[in-house]
Formats: sequence, C-alpha cells, structure tokens
Amino acid sequence: MPALLTTTVSLDLKAAKTNGLADLGVPMAESTLVKKGKLGEFDQLQDSGRIGRRFQNLRATLVKAEQGGEVHTTLILSLEAFGDDNVPVAGNQGVSVQLLAADKVLAEHKLGALFLPFGSCWYDNRFAVELPKELFDACDRLQFVAHADEVRAL
Repeated sequence: MPALLTTTVSLDLKAAKTNGLADLGVPMAESTLVKKGKLGEFDQLQDSGRIGRRFQNLRATLVKAEQGGEVHTTLILSLEAFGDDNVPVAGNQGVSVQLLAADKVLAEHKLGALFLPFGSCWYDNRFAVELPKELFDACDRLQFVAHADEVRAL
C-alpha cells in the first residue's frame, strides 16, 4: 500500500503591516504587531517517488495583539491542499509546526488533520494556535511538517 513521506518546509517570518488581516479577525489597534511568511507551493511525495499530495499558498501569520485587556500571540496558518489520486486509509495524520529563532526550536504544535474529504480536489485549510506572548519577538522562522500517511490509490 502506498505511503506519503513526512515532508518539512521552512518559511521565514518577517515584520509586516496589518493590511489584509480583517478576514482573520485580527484586532486592528496601533499596538498590534504582525510577522508574515509565505510559500507558493510544495509536494508531499509517496514512498514510490510519485507526488501524493500537493500544497499551495501556504501563509503563516504571527500576531501579537491586545484582546480583552491582555496581550496574546497567535499563529494563523492557511493553505490549500490537494489529495491527488489517493485517499488516506484511516483519516489523515495531519500537519504540525515548529517555531524557531535561527536554528533553536522555541515551540512545536500539532495542528491536526487536514480538511481533505476526497481525493483529486483542492481544499482550503486554516489552523490557529495560541502561543506564549514572549515567542513573538524571538520567532523568525517556521517549519511546516506534513506528516506521513498510509494512502489508498483511487
């Protein structure tokens, strides 16, 4: 049975303007700080070397904002995933992220399963995770991990 290999990609996070964040519900105050990173596309290969899953428009938005009288740091990750010509045998193992300062891992979070109910179709996915507020200043890179999965050909 084919299997998808674990695939890791890196995105640099850079200070950014708060433009275009309204659809994410980000509080738009003067004190709101944002770091953004993006990657156009990448493939997750099967153990045979064939493409098993495709990802595109991977966007990471790290936000430090005051809400309800407290400062919060939140990572919002959005992407599109394509199931190619296969479906997971039992759900999918999902994705995770590592937040880094240079090469030092600051935090690691399992985000969960991809929304990918059928093969051969693109699906929008969005994840959010609350982080310790002190990570915002130190974090300059994110590693996105698409976990290994056992799949069945269509």
